[in-house]
Amino acid sequence: MDALDKIFRLHLFLRRQALIADDQRLIFSSFDIGLPSAIIAANSAKAFSTPIFFNSTPKRYAFALAATLFAWLIAAAMTPFAGGHVVYLILPAAVAFSASYCGLAPSVLAIAVALLGLRYWFISPSHSFSIPDGTQLIAILAFVLASSVIVAIGERNRRSLKTLRQAHENLEERLRERTAELDVANQGLGDLTARLLQLQDEERRRIARELHDSAGQSLTALALNLSNLGTEIERLTKSAKTVSDSVVLVNDMSRDIRTISYLLHPPLLDEAGLASALQWYIRGFTERSGIKADLELPEDFERLPRDMETAIFRLVQECLTNIHRHSESPTATIGIIHSNGEIRIAVQDQGKGIPPDKKLELLSAGTPGVGIRGMRERLRQLGGTLEINSDGNGSGTLVVVRLPVANVAANVAVAASAGSTD
Repeated sequence: MDALDKIFRLHLFLRRQALIADDQRLIFSSFDIGLPSAIIAANSAKAFSTPIFFNSTPKRYAFALAATLFAWLIAAAMTPFAGGHVVYLILPAAVAFSASYCGLAPSVLAIAVALLGLRYWFISPSHSFSIPDGTQLIAILAFVLASSVIVAIGERNRRSLKTLRQAHENLEERLRERTAELDVANQGLGDLTARLLQLQDEERRRIARELHDSAGQSLTALALNLSNLGTEIERLTKSAKTVSDSVVLVNDMSRDIRTISYLLHPPLLDEAGLASALQWYIRGFTERSGIKADLELPEDFERLPRDMETAIFRLVQECLTNIHRHSESPTATIGIIHSNGEIRIAVQDQGKGIPPDKKLELLSAGTPGVGIRGMRERLRQLGGTLEINSDGNGSGTLVVVRLPVANVAANVAVAASAGSTD
């Protein structure tokens, strides 16, 4: 099973790294449209959510003409105060507006209308379309040249912004696709983890039964034979002592194998339920570790589905193992209650606690230990939650697990049928 865990962790790491690398290549591909444009797209993405110029052709022509007429009115109002040349400063502003927001054809129309109004109202003789004198003709040609430059610059900028917006939309679409692929991959990894945990439990149950049925009985028969042989050769002191030592060794081996078999999957968990299995395990844990462990469990605690009882037993087993290895606590308390449609499991010690950096690693989405990841995955399959409370200053650690239970009566039936099947 350790080999399966290592293979799974390696597969998870390589898959995530591949997806992250693909997303990075996708983001940096946006620089193909030019570094300044990519910077604008990154800092002004909101600007692409609405059009930057009018999409309707009649509207573009209408706004270009309106801007030109508005410039006429302003020039007519300012000419008595600023002189006739102010019109050459105001009309280019209308042309610039048309070039930026209305397009090429409306901009040309705006220049033509501006020229007609300029000749008819602002150039002597007024109210006439005759050819003006040399000075006025040069001013008109300069206005046309300046307007043409403005239109060319505006059209170029408008097309660049349109190209940039299209590139940004393509990038967002590709990012959405990659996000969807990542979600599918994460779901697949979750299913793989659940399957591995299920296979692990089944393999433990099979090994426990084989050890109990075959090796345990054979060792018992061997112990009896050696005991009989020791009785018959008591007169041979040296041989009798050797045989006695062998009997002790065999008994120790038999006891160790029985303990390992029960730890892999205790038969009490299937036959008598969670309460009996936990009481047996905690007594053995106290004898082996020297840590005083107390179990607080209601006497009328009902049977649960086999998967849920297995998950609770493994969670308590993992918590006590961590207390023995890391906390240096002399005591441990395990409390299990069933109320308001959920099972609450609380495991608390009085040890040195978890350092803040280690706690942050456990609570983050990184890669914690195999035990913590296994606990999370079991809870995820059952719809439960895991909380780890510790400040790391010697006040101990509290682990709280909550599992929803929809129908107690149905759970008892399921657990009973599972026990009879096994």
